[in-house]
Amino acid sequence: MQANSFIRRSVIVLGLLATLLAACAPTPPAESTTAPVEPVTLKIAVLPIMDNLPMYVAEQEGLFEAYNLKVEFIPVASAAERDQVIASGQADGMINEVVSAHLYNKDQIQIQIVRFSRTATSASPQYYILASGQSGITTVEGLKGIEIGISQGTVIEYITDRLLQAEGLSSGDIKTIAVPSIADRMSLLSAGELNAATLPDPLSFLAIQQGAVIVLDDSKHPEFGYSTLSFRKQVIDQNPAAIRAFLAAVEEATKMINNDPTKWETLLVERQLVPQPLMGTYQVPPYPNASVPSQAQWEDVSAWMKEKGLLEQDVSYSDSVNASFLP
Repeated sequence: MQANSFIRRSVIVLGLLATLLAACAPTPPAESTTAPVEPVTLKIAVLPIMDNLPMYVAEQEGLFEAYNLKVEFIPVASAAERDQVIASGQADGMINEVVSAHLYNKDQIQIQIVRFSRTATSASPQYYILASGQSGITTVEGLKGIEIGISQGTVIEYITDRLLQAEGLSSGDIKTIAVPSIADRMSLLSAGELNAATLPDPLSFLAIQQGAVIVLDDSKHPEFGYSTLSFRKQVIDQNPAAIRAFLAAVEEATKMINNDPTKWETLLVERQLVPQPLMGTYQVPPYPNASVPSQAQWEDVSAWMKEKGLLEQDVSYSDSVNASFLP
């Protein structure tokens, strides 16, 4: 009897010890549940723009590898080339914006926005409406009836209209001229052959360095200035764990950049994200934490595109913007 009692007490004690040890064991890192079981390769079409910096930092710092991902960057020279490689399936993801997302999805859902890539803030603009230094224009009122160089049917035209309307100009006051190439817009502006143009950061800083004048930027209306990270819907459906891991790595990289924006000058040079004349003076902007465009932002772009004849009917926000993979 005493032996049996001793055995029972021993079993109970051992059970309690096992429970305590299990409770004290370290929790597995988040990566173990975020990373795909097998290595997955994601191909990203990349323009030479600052919006890509968090992805490049994630690669440099080994974050993709830590999440069991392989990421291949496919350089493209224009939005048109980017769209071609996405449409052909040569790339899985891209930096784009809500205007192009509407065009992709107007007939069927081809892509989904999974994250903001970059956003304007009250202290850090993303898009600028500039006047030629030779034009004498310094105010929004001075732009009434003046042709502004833009790329038509793009975020550049959208941001131009919305910023000027927010500052009191009517649609009839706003005149634009199509100059699709950013390089041509800059050259014509610097030469005084364009009185005004809309340019993105950081090329706007180069234009300013060459004599252009800031008339308006989206730091005053940051709800209009942003870019997004999107993936083909087929890729998302086939590799949800890879998308989740990719965004977790980008989130870590974003925090690294925001914690020390001065650390990445070599990477900016290597990836040709900033024009050489700006190196040493250009300040890396803050990048947004995990988030997606709001329905109000989506619907505002829809309304603008209908006004311009670019869209005939609404495109579903809930089918086009997917926040479920954010860390």
